[in-house]
Amino acid sequence: MRKLNIAVDAISGSAVTKVTVQGFLDAHTVPEMEKVIQDLIHEGKYKIIVDFKELSYISSAGLGVFMSVIGDVKNNDGDIVLMDMPPKIYKVFDLLGFTEIFTIVDNEQAAIQAFA
Repeated sequence: MRKLNIAVDAISGSAVTKVTVQGFLDAHTVPEMEKVIQDLIHEGKYKIIVDFKELSYISSAGLGVFMSVIGDVKNNDGDIVLMDMPPKIYKVFDLLGFTEIFTIVDNEQAAIQAFA
């Protein structure tokens, strides 16, 4: 079975939380990702960076995780910034028009600066 590894780290000196995903974000692994994001929101952490560098695949269900919470996050003066996205993952976001909704950057420094 395809797996998803998720790591959550606070970025020192800021109110930003980084979520690193590795593997496959699909219908089978979406519950894990939803729980991580929902836990952050319940903790009042609304400035979230998601590092896609090691993400191999994302399905429509995976995209739905981010779409389902972006409103709540933005309504609390936060955002979800996506970074280091492989070209094939970026293409999916772009084709669906998600590049108009989400800030997508190349590296962590740019992601942190997106919250300034």
